[in-house]
Amino acid sequence: MRSTEVRHALRGLSLACAAALALSACGSGSSTGSDAGPVSASSLDAALAKGGTITVWAWEPTLKQVVTDFEAKYPKVHVNLVNAGTGDKQYTALQNAVQAGNGAPDVAQIEYYALGQFALGKSLQDLAEYGAAGLATQYSPGPWSSVSLNGGVYALPMDSGPMALFYNKQVFDRYQLTVPATWDEYVADAQKLHAANPDAYITNDTGDAGFTTSMIWQAGGHPYKVNGTKVSVDFTDQGSTQYATTWQKLVSNHLLAPVSSWSDQWYKGLGDGTIATLAIGAWMPASLSSGVPTASGDWRVAPLPQWQQGRTVSAENGGSSLAIMKSSANQDLAYAFLKFADAGDGVQDRIKGGAFPATTADLDSQAFLDTAFPYFGGQQANKVFADSAKNVATGWQYLPYQAYANSIFNDTVGKAYVSGTTLASGLKAWQDSSLTYGKEQGFTTGQ
Repeated sequence: MRSTEVRHALRGLSLACAAALALSACGSGSSTGSDAGPVSASSLDAALAKGGTITVWAWEPTLKQVVTDFEAKYPKVHVNLVNAGTGDKQYTALQNAVQAGNGAPDVAQIEYYALGQFALGKSLQDLAEYGAAGLATQYSPGPWSSVSLNGGVYALPMDSGPMALFYNKQVFDRYQLTVPATWDEYVADAQKLHAANPDAYITNDTGDAGFTTSMIWQAGGHPYKVNGTKVSVDFTDQGSTQYATTWQKLVSNHLLAPVSSWSDQWYKGLGDGTIATLAIGAWMPASLSSGVPTASGDWRVAPLPQWQQGRTVSAENGGSSLAIMKSSANQDLAYAFLKFADAGDGVQDRIKGGAFPATTADLDSQAFLDTAFPYFGGQQANKVFADSAKNVATGWQYLPYQAYANSIFNDTVGKAYVSGTTLASGLKAWQDSSLTYGKEQGFTTGQ
């Protein structure tokens, strides 16, 4: 789907709430549960015993086993698992169903950055009436803060993406590179590698909104501030400036492979060593082992380089939740499935399938930490990922229309990768466009 089509579809998601903003402070976090009050555990048990059918829209492959085990445990319940598209494609279909008033699923997989936009449109059920707030201590801080919006709980975390540095040890050894402890050292490695082999790059980057915001997050930036209907965007704060200044050195000196992530050329570069590192979420091992099997044993995992020497700070990159649609006629069954998948037996199904957990019990499990990854030469990589999860910087916020903001990234910041525009200028353009859009939707905006 072209980015303009995605923007038009996602624009409708915020427009649907524009009138409500003036009347009820849309997205303010008040409970949207039923008038009947809290739902008891016995009510959930009764719903499971009675049975029925729920539809789940999700693209994450490990949910297939979760569904199989859930149906085996509750034979009167049927789960219709549908892949309605990945990311924005599903969100567009979901919003079309919401606007049409029919066709929406009972449960939807929604990435953390997009969750606020659907909560804003009052499309999601606040799970407070199910006692979901009591599950807070079961999850690591990053994912839990992402589903807890303005006093409500609009989903349960499905996984997490604490960042780490994946690096090709064979390439580092061949060119005598040291694993960078700071981003300045990373830039130095990039220069050394590309000078020694003009066909090799420290990493690839053609402009990606999720990567950019994750890097700013790790740098201590807080460009987005949301308080009810008040929204501010400021990409001139210290963290944003530090990221833009450092990354500009890589862009200006042509030290980044001009290859889009997830393309055939990208997989080829990861396999032949011409792309030497990835700063990405802890969910990446499964993608490497399946997408670049010939490089098994070449890669290792290290902590994310730091913006300041001696600090240990990380950020999230990616990750999804499961949310219940407000229109669902089977919300009790839907919540029972959410608990099974994200806080029950289904968590182990997903871990075994290669997902990275958001649950603290699993992150602290010795068996999980001691897991050896043959792809990484037997390294116990989960120890690196778990430490990263514990060191995710707090206080990060996304816009309540982040999905739309991300859809205009290439028209603003993306220009820095294909023209003389600087990253700082591109971020300023992104800031201005995001504020303009927010104002059009009825928000009080500012810098």
